[in-house]
Amino acid sequence: MSSKFELSGDTAWCPGCGNFPLRVALKQALEELELKPEEVVMSTGIGQAAKMPHYIEVNGFNGLHGRSLPPAVGVRIANKDLQVIVESGDGCTYGEGGNHLLHNIRRNVDLVHLVHNNQIYGLTKGQASPTTGKENRTGVQTHGINAEPFKPVKFAVGMEASFVARGFVGEKEHLAELIKQAACHRGYALVDILQPCVSFNKVNTYDWYRERVYKLPDDYQAEDYDTALQKAQEWDERIPIGVIYREEKETFYDNFSFLDKQPLVEQERSPEEVEPLLAKFK
Repeated sequence: MSSKFELSGDTAWCPGCGNFPLRVALKQALEELELKPEEVVMSTGIGQAAKMPHYIEVNGFNGLHGRSLPPAVGVRIANKDLQVIVESGDGCTYGEGGNHLLHNIRRNVDLVHLVHNNQIYGLTKGQASPTTGKENRTGVQTHGINAEPFKPVKFAVGMEASFVARGFVGEKEHLAELIKQAACHRGYALVDILQPCVSFNKVNTYDWYRERVYKLPDDYQAEDYDTALQKAQEWDERIPIGVIYREEKETFYDNFSFLDKQPLVEQERSPEEVEPLLAKFK
């Protein structure tokens, strides 16, 4: 395989979709990390975001809707030498996949989770997602949204996830740097990525985001929990982007010393070792 992460020219994304600049930022990040395509595994659920491994040269696994995390965790446990990236949308992650999100924050498995947050279900033609604002109206919710939107960054900081960041596809260089930092972080790294859905979300447009997003300053202390929780609550008029919270803490691997010796996939096992286990099921 080549050392470059080639991009497919043909996609099923709408012209102007925020997935395009996100893909460019991801490619830039992976190349600047000096990774090779064979060293990267991308696990996805179902949706427009989940098409990403079809359009960039990496190893890919398409799971079920809301189930992008379980295969990624399995891959990470089996081979710690791989860079594992979970790629999914706001519906797949925060709706159907919410339970997996919660418990993998608790486990702190060492992987990167990139969430394409366009605040709508794009693949299934524009119904409200968990992050859709109450000011939106859709073809299904014609009178508006009657539930408070899920706030993923606030939730993740509240859960004390070890790395929580927010990016914006209108700031590609900044987003690429966030992805690099997430990849270098030891533990579960959530990057919530704001991106317009030009077909179905007429509220959260590029202009809407540009009027509100601002980069956290260089002297921002991401390790300060109280400050992070305060920043995580900002929305509407001012939306911070950058690393909101970061903490070095025990990872899933730290609890299983045998996993650190060598990748599980390379550890030899004889058939005789599993015979006592199989005997219990007879």
